Amino acid sequence: MSFARFGSLLIAAVGFLLGAGLLSAPAAELGRVDARFEIFGFAGFHVLTTRTSVQETSNRYAIAMDIDTRGLARVFVDLASRSEVHGTLIDDSFRPKSYRAEVKRNGALRNYGLDYAGDGTVTNAAAPPSAESPVFVSAQQLRGTVDQLTAYFILEHQLAHRGTCALVVPVFDGSGLYNLRFTDVKREILSADSHQDFAGPTQVCEVVRDEIAANRNHDEDTYQRGRVWYARLTAGDRMIPVRMEYDTAFGVVRGYLAELDGPGVHLRLTGE
Repeated sequence: MSFARFGSLLIAAVGFLLGAGLLSAPAAELGRVDARFEIFGFAGFHVLTTRTSVQETSNRYAIAMDIDTRGLARVFVDLASRSEVHGTLIDDSFRPKSYRAEVKRNGALRNYGLDYAGDGTVTNAAAPPSAESPVFVSAQQLRGTVDQLTAYFILEHQLAHRGTCALVVPVFDGSGLYNLRFTDVKREILSADSHQDFAGPTQVCEVVRDEIAANRNHDEDTYQRGRVWYARLTAGDRMIPVRMEYDTAFGVVRGYLAELDGPGVHLRLTGE
C-alpha cells in the first residue's frame, strides 16, 4: 500500500472532528468552540494537524474542519482538505441543510456537495470527476442520511444529555453510504502520556463503520473500527473528543486534543 493510501485512511479516521466556524451570530448564540488536534501514525510519526470549530445557536449549527499533512508525511503525500456543514435543530433533532467538502491530494482536487430538503430528501450537488462514476444508491436509501460531521455532532450531544454512546447514524458522504454504529466501551480516567497532556475522566465510545454502498478510488481506503475518548470540557451541552484511536492497515492511528478555546475554557495541551 502506498503512503498516499495511508493519508486517505488518516483523513477518514479524523473525519468526525468538528470544524471552522460560520454562522452570522444572532442573539441566541450559544458559543463557538475551536480546537486543534494532532494525529500520529505508525512509529509515532506526526502526520496530520486538524483545526476545527463548531458554532451553535438555539436552532442552528455550523461545523467545519481543516486537515493538513505534517512533517515527513508531506514528502509522500501533500494533502489538504476542508469540509463544512450548515444545519438546523428541529424537535431536538440535528438536521443538515448543506454539506460541502474539498480534498486536494498531490495536486488532484475533488469536490463533494450534498443538499438536504425538509422531507429528508438528499441531493448530490457535486458532479464526480470525469474519470469516476457516481455511487449508485437509491433516493430512498439516501433519505434521512446525514453527513459525517453531523453524525458525530449528534453523538456528542447525546453523550452530554444521556451519558451513553449507543447510537446508529446513517451517513452519505458523496462517495459512500454507510452506518456509523457507536457503542459504550467504558469510563476511563486518562493520565498524560508523551503526546497527550489531558488528564481526567472520559467516556470511551467505539465506532464501527458498516459500508452499504461505495464507489471509492483505490486511494480512498477508510477505517472500519475506532475508539474515541470524550470529556466534558465546556459549559455547553456537548462532550469534546480528547483522544482517538483508529485501526488501519498500517496499525493504530492516534489523535490527541492539543488546543481548545470556547466559552469559559482555554486549554493549551501540546505544541505544534
